[in-house]
Amino acid sequence: MADRTSAASELEATLGWFVKDRRLAGAAAGVVCGDGATWSGGAGYADLASGTLATPATLYRVASITKTFTGMAVMQLRDAGLLDLDEPAITYLPEMRDSAQPDARLELVTLRRMLAHASGLASEPPGTDWTVPLYQGVVTRTLGHPGAIATRVPVGQHPKYSNLAYQLLGEVVARAAGIPYVEYMQEKVLLPLEMDATSFDPAIGLPQQLPATGYAPRAFSDELEVASVMPPLWAEGGLWSCVDDLIKWVSVQLEAHRGNAPDPAILSGISLREMHAPRYLDGNDWTQAWGLAWCAVRRDDAVWIQHSGALPGFSTAVCFDPEGQVGGVVLINGSADASGLAMDLAGVVLRAARTRPPRIGLPQPTPDHFRPLLGLYSRGGYSHVIRLEWRDGRLVFIDPEEP
Repeated sequence: MADRTSAASELEATLGWFVKDRRLAGAAAGVVCGDGATWSGGAGYADLASGTLATPATLYRVASITKTFTGMAVMQLRDAGLLDLDEPAITYLPEMRDSAQPDARLELVTLRRMLAHASGLASEPPGTDWTVPLYQGVVTRTLGHPGAIATRVPVGQHPKYSNLAYQLLGEVVARAAGIPYVEYMQEKVLLPLEMDATSFDPAIGLPQQLPATGYAPRAFSDELEVASVMPPLWAEGGLWSCVDDLIKWVSVQLEAHRGNAPDPAILSGISLREMHAPRYLDGNDWTQAWGLAWCAVRRDDAVWIQHSGALPGFSTAVCFDPEGQVGGVVLINGSADASGLAMDLAGVVLRAARTRPPRIGLPQPTPDHFRPLLGLYSRGGYSHVIRLEWRDGRLVFIDPEEP
């Protein structure tokens, strides 16, 4: 990883001990930095029966990480003028009114609240039973089911995670775009990013790459049983991908937070930062908050923007620190804290970067159209004054009372 090679051995050891200590079949992981440097590796096995090793190219069910892709599609269509985030979902899915419970208050269930898990909608589509597992992934059946669309908590009051909301958002994408959801994702998101191994069917992505086998949690021995087969699902959690591809995905997110970086090809930096911004906070002294299709977690003096995923046989996570310009990817074919490991791995590189002398370059000249904006601003009266400065190629507000 360029000048971060000293961290590689610690990353490999952290991943390896995580797999061994938790007696998992295997895992693949990667770390990406804003300057393009990456590390990736695997530990253990993608499939025990054949002895196939886990590698950064191994395909895993990424589960709810899919929601960040669905959110990207919604934002693309919003920016194209085809959707309004503050319109109720029933504007785009009128069947919702017919299939909803009478007190569902669907006029308050906007696309923005659905993206942020603040819609109050039920966690799962009707008939879901994760112990089987039984899951209704076909959105047209959900919309055609009387009483299927239900709110469980007051709309907009506090976060409530909802697979149902994202299943419905997938149909909103399809109708606004005029093509099926899967086709839209392939043409407008995956293809432009050259995420060739990512798809809703691993046989379509890279058929020569055997997908990882999902394993159920251990019982009382080292013998692992293959996890139950998951019914099909799409917008809320159906993608298969690999570390190599998801490093590209995290890189796009980091790019939106670099000064003077060009906008990513698939969405403007402004819209990406809008998705990442923590909005629905978990308490006043918050440690977790939802943005739009992303979650923010305060940990180790950093705010990690992340999303995890879990389906029978798989645990997954992606995360990134916009300020530190580092991100992590973890894919496990078993049950474990993928989110914690992803932040641990990215944190290794973040700490290594902070122990090296900084690179000091020539100051970048202030653009003429920004010069009139620089100076002191009042925030909450004259008792609190902040400074607007041109620093490291971007406009930055500085609080004189903070380091």
